[in-house]
Formats: sequence, structure tokens, C-alpha cells
Amino acid sequence: MEKNSVKEFEDARWSGTDQTPVFRHAEALRMVSKGQKVLDIGCGDGLLLEAMVKKGVIVSGVDISEEGVKKCRAKGLEASVANASHEKLPFQDHSVDTVTLLDILEHVYSPEVLLKEAVRVSRKNVIISVPNFNSLPARIQVLLGRVPENNRPHKGHLYWFNYCVLLKLLKKSNLRVEEVSCNTFWENVPVIGFMMKGLCRLFPSLFALSFVVKASTIISDKNES
Repeated sequence: MEKNSVKEFEDARWSGTDQTPVFRHAEALRMVSKGQKVLDIGCGDGLLLEAMVKKGVIVSGVDISEEGVKKCRAKGLEASVANASHEKLPFQDHSVDTVTLLDILEHVYSPEVLLKEAVRVSRKNVIISVPNFNSLPARIQVLLGRVPENNRPHKGHLYWFNYCVLLKLLKKSNLRVEEVSCNTFWENVPVIGFMMKGLCRLFPSLFALSFVVKASTIISDKNES
């Protein structure tokens, strides 16, 4: 039931409007290098894949949605249908440099299972983005008796993340955090934006709207030693 319901939700989403570039895409693109081999789990309509190809990254994608994969292939991108939270991906152990999971973990019931598969495939890094369900705007919405944006049904979110929950999951998955980037509200407002970015770095659980984390895998440590 879980697999069917998630697949149906994702098919409906990708048969509609396409993605537009946002913070998580820009940060993930910055965190990978030209010539790297990257697997994007949850590639959707291929927006990140396209950007990486333009940067000179060797990239492929997988997604549970057939509709999303069709859009990728129509753009000439390498993508295949797979449900990484239920089955082993068609990739060898440590066969890519980096695996990206952008706003994917909150859409599955058992993110640790999906992350374990990402770690198996990657030999260097895993890049993850998740929304912050405990942000200040979300807390204010709760106080006002409203359902926070990230908790509403149209989002398809099954698992709630905040900074602490994300770090615990990464540690449990034997991943070492290398870099954390976050965005916040009012960050583009002159003067106020500078202060908000500072508060976001100091108190990410309160002021961050989302997190993008670059983490290294154990195999990477072994290769470096």
C-alpha cells in the first residue's frame, strides 16, 4: 500500500508542472565538481540532472515516478524507474562519487533504509536536502492554530525533519558531516537579510527553512588513509 500510494502521488506531481530552480538545487550543484560521477535519487523531471550535465558532471538519475523519468528521457537525460526505499538500486557498491537526495527523505516512511542504499552506492559523498519542520514560521503558524506549510497533504511529506533529527540520522548511517548550508526567511532584504543569515547559522533549528548537507561516507575515509 505504501509503495503504491507514494508512486501515485509522485506520478501525479510530475505529470503536472515542472520544477523551478531553488536554493537546494543551487547548493547541490555547487557541492559537486566537474568530472565527478553522480547519481541523483529522486531525480523527478531532471532539473538537477540538466544543471549537472551543463557543469560537466557525469550524472544519472532514478525515481519512483514513471512520469518523472519520462520527462528526463525526453530531455536526453539518463534516468530509470526504481524504488530505492524498497529495493536495491541497479548500481554496484561504491560505483559513483556522489549520491544526491534533494527533498526526498521526508517523502518516505523509512528514510534510514533509503539513506543506507545511497551510502552503499556512493564511494565519497552523499548530499541531502530536507525542509525544516520546526522553523520559526512553522511554530508561529501552529500558535495561530494553522497547519504549517510543510505538514499539509499536498506536500506528500511522511517524515518530519529538523536539524537534530537530520544529524542523528546521518550519524546512524555512518556519514560524517562535511558542510551544512541553510536558507532562511527575509534573507534577500538589505541589512535584515545579513542578520537573518547570521541567526540561521547560530540557531538553525529555529531560523532555517531548509538544510543542504554534504556528508562523507566511510569508504571515502578508507580511500584517503
